[in-house]
Amino acid sequence: QVQLVESGGGLVQPGGSLRLSCAASGRILSINTMAWYRQAPGKGRELVARITSERNTNYADSVKDRFTISRDNGKNTVYLQMNSLKPEDTAVYYCYANLQSKSERGILIGWRNYWGQGTQVNVSS
Repeated sequence: QVQLVESGGGLVQPGGSLRLSCAASGRILSINTMAWYRQAPGKGRELVARITSERNTNYADSVKDRFTISRDNGKNTVYLQMNSLKPEDTAVYYCYANLQSKSERGILIGWRNYWGQGTQVNVSS
């Protein structure tokens, strides 16, 4: 069973930094795109940053030059370094991965999308 587990959220003052991590576990064969999304109270879920298996990246305009996404393929982990945080960055941050895995019996499970449970980031003085 594939799981994505996030960590690193918390409370930080405006201008501060946080680093989120998301580790994928299970019978994983290959991971394609990994990404971070966020959802603020009363708003829809939005893409924050995305990184492909070739390490091509995309960012939301609101976080460009402040956030950096990276990945460690050997650890099946994606990171989000968040600098110069603003109150409007307050949200639940979700990890996403598109990956292939296999069942307990070794049967190939095709490309599927998986989500983490979310980690809260609060930016406030």
